Amino acid sequence: MAKRVQSPSSINLFKTCPRKYYYVYVKGFELLPSIHTARGHVAHSVLEHFFDIDVTGITKENCHERLQGEIPGLLVKYWQENKAEFDGLGLSQQQMQFYFEETLVMLFNWLNHFVARVRKHPENDFAKVFKTLTPVREKEYVSEYYSVRGFIDAIEHAEDGVIVMDYKTSKTPVITPEYRLQLAIYSLLYQETHGVPPRKVGVYFLKDQAHFLNVDQDLIDMAKKEIELIHKGTQTEDITDYPKAPDKSPCRWCEFHEFCWGTKNGKSQFLGMPGMRKDGRK
Repeated sequence: MAKRVQSPSSINLFKTCPRKYYYVYVKGFELLPSIHTARGHVAHSVLEHFFDIDVTGITKENCHERLQGEIPGLLVKYWQENKAEFDGLGLSQQQMQFYFEETLVMLFNWLNHFVARVRKHPENDFAKVFKTLTPVREKEYVSEYYSVRGFIDAIEHAEDGVIVMDYKTSKTPVITPEYRLQLAIYSLLYQETHGVPPRKVGVYFLKDQAHFLNVDQDLIDMAKKEIELIHKGTQTEDITDYPKAPDKSPCRWCEFHEFCWGTKNGKSQFLGMPGMRKDGRK
């Protein structure tokens, strides 16, 4: 069987639970939507298109007030564009208002750090600074050699090298092993495409601040090792080759909990599964 094209998400899922990987990437079952995923997509859209705004009349002195005035409109625009997804979550109006306002606070927090970078820049012309600090956004990288792909949120070019960044709405501002692997894969993809690795990789934690990792050979080698391991572990479509997670602690929150650990047997256990039709077929 040909290698599947993996991603940081699929590799991290396989490391957490091979059985869930099987359901999602082999059988094609859909994951249930969540407010955290939905609003994360909206926040990413706002930050992607923030750099397309008209900066006429904005100066380094008034930029915080002017840029802050742009954020709510962008958030409303992309929140409304995702209305169908939000409506399907079954949340109350009060709950939706809470998540909307929380997302707005996150974006304002990110803006505070961006404005600080603007004001530290030696150039006085705001438009030039804004252009200089505008990253390459939502860039897809695909490696045929490694059979892996990834979407990089932001690629920043500084005088001393490239910095690859990801946006996270996580509660805890810590570069976890999962995030570290994601950033390692981005480093490998960038290096394969451009011939040199980025100088740094990092995460903009929208509730906190940016955290960085230096890119070294150990980070690149870790990405190569994990990619090799998942290709070795996903060569078949036999469910028995995809064991359940050894640690059941995350299972209670999983869409497939009853399927894995419940008492249902036979074809009936497919009924009502995410992404499944009532006849048990995808």
